[in-house]
Parts: sequence; structure tokens; C-alpha cells
Amino acid sequence: MNKIKSLDDLRQLREGMQAKIKLRESGDNAENIVRIKVAMSTCGIASGAKEIMTYLMDELEQHSIEAVVSQTGCMGYCFAEPTIEVTLPGKDPIVFGDVDKYRAAEIIEKYIIHNELVDGILPANYRTIDN
Repeated sequence: MNKIKSLDDLRQLREGMQAKIKLRESGDNAENIVRIKVAMSTCGIASGAKEIMTYLMDELEQHSIEAVVSQTGCMGYCFAEPTIEVTLPGKDPIVFGDVDKYRAAEIIEKYIIHNELVDGILPANYRTIDN
């Protein structure tokens, strides 16, 4: 474990632990809540994915939206970083690219709250064996 050298370090540790606890607690009914994966590979982090993840967690909490925000590795869309994958209950996941704070707010307001599609959807680059 890294040493805590500042108040910001403590806040980051707290946020990480809260996200892990929330993920563990919601594991039994994960299909009934909003799930967001933030691509945190090297290119994602360099493009601002950490800030987007923090922003998403804060905004979802302010809107009282039950959601699990987690980090994942490379999604294969390096050209469109930061990227996030949003899965609404009962729907297929959608990947959004070039997500900044403005686009993140738009995704929350239009897609998550009002179920309206927004610009920035990346096409699927894979198919399941069932298709």
C-alpha cells in the first residue's frame, strides 16, 4: 500500500475503497443497475480517464443514480480516448468515445436518465459466438 502524503491521496484511497464496496454489495443484482466501465489503459489515463471517472462518480451520486463505476483495461479504441462503456439494465452495452466532462454530463442526462441516444457512440468491434 502506498503512503498517504496528502489530503488528495486520502480522498483517492477513499473513493477507490467505496467503489469496491459498492461493487461487492451490488454483485447479486448487478443486472438491475447502471454499470459504467472507464478504460484506464495508458492511453486512457493520458487522455484524462481518471478525471472522467471521478466526474462520473460525483455526478451520478448528485443525481441519486444507483450505478457501479469501475475501471477496465484497453477497449481497443485508443484513437477515441477517454472511452467509457455504459450498460443500462436490460440493454446491451454502448461504448462512447472522446468523453470529456461535457459529454459525460450529456451521457448521464440524456442516455442514462432519459434513455435517449447521444453522439459519440463507437461501433462494436467484436461479435459474440451467438451472433
